[in-house]
Amino acid sequence: VQLVESGGGLVQPGGSLRLSCAASGFTFSNFDMSWYRQAPGKERELVATINSNSARMNYADSVKGRFTISRDNANTVVLQMNSLKPDDTAVYYCNARRLWPKKYDYWGQGTQVTVSS
Repeated sequence: VQLVESGGGLVQPGGSLRLSCAASGFTFSNFDMSWYRQAPGKERELVATINSNSARMNYADSVKGRFTISRDNANTVVLQMNSLKPDDTAVYYCNARRLWPKKYDYWGQGTQVTVSS
């Protein structure tokens, strides 16, 4: 199983970044996909989730209206981040989860996003 994130980097406040997560080694269409983030000294927090058939997307209040999560048939999940703020600075992690009939929980290695002028 592999989840490989890309697209992180340094951006000025108000700018945009597009994170991608390439999944392999499992049946992508059976899993809910999420992006989490962890800032220095803080706990990891859920940013956005898209369910297995793309029917439902949920966002943390802090990113609603600015971030968009999507997935495609090429085993990729994308987080489009607009109007970035310094508080968005964190390591962003891709997560794949399935709870039934058995629990599976996979994580990527993370990609750094830094929002600074």
